[in-house]
Amino acid sequence: MPRAALVGITASVCAFAVAQGLSYPLFTFLMQRQGMSPSYIGLSAAMTPLGLIASSIFVPALVARFGARGLAVFSALAAAVLFGLVGLLQNDIAWFPIRFLIGVAINPLYILGEVWMIALAPERRRGRIMGIFNAVTGAGYAAGPLTLALVGSHGWPPLLVGMVGFTACAVMLFATTSNLAGFEDDGERALSFWSFWTLAPALLVAVTVSAATQQSVYSLLPVFGTAYGLPQPTLAALISVMSLGNIFLQIPLGLLAERFGARAMIVACATLNMICALMLPFVITNMGVWPVLLVVGGVGYGVYTMALIELGNRFRGQALVAGNAAFGLMWGVGGIIGPPGSGFTMQHFGAPGLPAVIAALSAVLVIFAIYRSLVRWHRAR
Repeated sequence: MPRAALVGITASVCAFAVAQGLSYPLFTFLMQRQGMSPSYIGLSAAMTPLGLIASSIFVPALVARFGARGLAVFSALAAAVLFGLVGLLQNDIAWFPIRFLIGVAINPLYILGEVWMIALAPERRRGRIMGIFNAVTGAGYAAGPLTLALVGSHGWPPLLVGMVGFTACAVMLFATTSNLAGFEDDGERALSFWSFWTLAPALLVAVTVSAATQQSVYSLLPVFGTAYGLPQPTLAALISVMSLGNIFLQIPLGLLAERFGARAMIVACATLNMICALMLPFVITNMGVWPVLLVVGGVGYGVYTMALIELGNRFRGQALVAGNAAFGLMWGVGGIIGPPGSGFTMQHFGAPGLPAVIAALSAVLVIFAIYRSLVRWHRAR
C-alpha cells in the first residue's frame, strides 16, 4: 500500500478543505459589511456550486489531455490566484464570476483527490481508508471557519490563509503524485456523464440526496431551531455537534462497509437519517437533540462515503474518473435543489418542513437503492 502517496494526498486535500471551508463565511461577512441583502448573499454563494456543475463534465477529458497530476496542481494554484483577486477587486459584482471560477478550479481537486484515494486503497481496506480520508477532509472544512476567529474577517489575513492553503495543496500534490500519473488511463473508451447514469444511477442518487440533506440541515437548522425558541449560542453548538458526527463517524461507517458491503450501508445510513429527521421536532427542545444531530451529521455524509467506496469497488481507470466527475456534478445539483426546496417547504408548512424534506429524500434513496439491487440481482441470475 503506497502509504506516502496516501498520506500526501490526504494532507493536501485537508489543506484545500481548510481554505475552502473559510471561504463561505468569509464572503458572507464581506458582503454583510457592504450592506447586501440575505437573498443577494445567497445568490452569490450559489456561484460556487454552479462552477462545480459546469466543470464536472470536462474533468475526464482534461485528465486524459493533461494528466491527473498536472490538472490537480494547476487547479490548486488557480484557486490561490482567485483568492488573491478577491482582495484586489473589492467589488461584489466582480465576486460573482470569481466565485464561479473558484468552483471550476476546485472541482478537479475534489474529483482527483477522491479518485487517487479510491484507486490506491486496497479493496479489503477501502472502507476504513475512505472513512479516514473523509473524516480528515471534514475536519479541514470545520477548521476553516475557526481560522476566522484567529485572523479575523477584515483585510488580507483571511485571504492569505486561503492562498497559502491552496498553494500548500499544490506543493504536496506535486511532491507525492509523481509516480501516480497515468493510472487513470487504462486504454478503455472514456465514459460520458450520461453513460455513467445508465451504469450506476443509485450511486448518483445517493450523492444527490447526501448533498441535498446535508446542506439543507446546515443552512436551515438555525431557522428550524429559532422557530422552537432556541437561542443563537445553542444553535451554533448544535451545528458544531453535527460537524463532529460528520468527522468521527466516517471511520466506523467505513469499517462497517468492509464487513457488510457499501451498498447495504447506503440503505442503512439513509434509513437512519430518515428516522432521526422525523425525530427532530420531538427532541429539538430537550437533550435528545444532541445525539440525534450527531447521528444526522455522521450518516447524512456517510451516504456519500459509502457511495465512494462502492464506486471504487465497481469501477477502475477511465470509468472511475468519469464516475467521480459525475459525483461532483450531482453534489452541486443536490446543493442547489436541497436548501431552496427545504426553505420553500418550511415557508408554506412551518418549521417541520425541514425534517419532512430530509426524511422524504432519504426514503426515496432507500426505495431506489433497494430497487436497483433487485434489478442487479435479477440480471445476475
